[in-house]
Amino acid sequence: MHVFLTGGSGFIGTAVARRLVARGDRVTAVVRDPDRAEDLRALGIDLRQGDLKRTAAIVDAMHGTDAAIHLAGDYRVGIPARDRAAMLDSNVSLVHRVLDAAATTGIERILHTSTVNVFGDTHGRIVDERYRRDLSDGFLSYYDETKFLAHRSVEERIAAGARAVIVMPGMVYGRGDHSELGAQLQGAYDGTRRYIAFPETGISAVLVDDVAAGIVAALDRGRLGESYVLAGENTRIRDAMAVAARVGGKRLPRLVLPTPLVRLGSRTPGPLARLAGFPEDLHEVFMAAQDVSYWASSAKAASELGYAPHDLASGIRSAFG
Repeated sequence: MHVFLTGGSGFIGTAVARRLVARGDRVTAVVRDPDRAEDLRALGIDLRQGDLKRTAAIVDAMHGTDAAIHLAGDYRVGIPARDRAAMLDSNVSLVHRVLDAAATTGIERILHTSTVNVFGDTHGRIVDERYRRDLSDGFLSYYDETKFLAHRSVEERIAAGARAVIVMPGMVYGRGDHSELGAQLQGAYDGTRRYIAFPETGISAVLVDDVAAGIVAALDRGRLGESYVLAGENTRIRDAMAVAARVGGKRLPRLVLPTPLVRLGSRTPGPLARLAGFPEDLHEVFMAAQDVSYWASSAKAASELGYAPHDLASGIRSAFG
């Protein structure tokens, strides 16, 4: 089919684009700067320049396509308050523009990429798509809040007739990942990581290629109106790094950043944190990671989509080997 793709030049988006092209689909991707999307151009993807800030521009790019995958968004934790409006637009308002464009063009199917972060802190439980967080607990970060609002917006649009499917990836890793999780796992595998940060944080670690396969499967076979968790192995950061070190034949870093030190660092003024190379709002990073778990089950995706992610050891070997 002919697929419209947002976020195609991103970490997950590139993997999705490769999978679509490999099976013979045509892909149209909107990117800010086509000259900086050579990987997509080399795949033969139709690149359209645009910033996704105008519904009319999205409609123009979406015309003639059969389905859409919406991946674009802003994944950052610890942003300064001045960046919140931009994140709200990227993670919430853009969802409405894409859904409005889909309604205008009469596109048959749209897939929205959410996150297991929508569940919030699962408090050590492995939850599934039926789980609803206690909103009185508040949000763990502004990213958490905006992704929750986006997810709820899509559910509301589905109730009003939007032909959409939602996928909810876990903590995605792989080569080319620039997140802190990716840095910790690759550093443990390579033997270059000197410390472990937030060792007790619970993650559902999933290889980027597995997420891409799940997204394409949900596009093909996901039931309209349904959500599908695309998670991996539920573990803690310390244990995940131990697996990465073992697979890479290295020793696990012995230094663990102590909680009092991290808490003290979370009070560092924004400009000083930025000079040190940290996110400006370290307190938000602390709140989003310290003793928090993001655990979820992919049983529904396995049953309905044939989703079969790697175990952590084989996934790390595939990603970094």
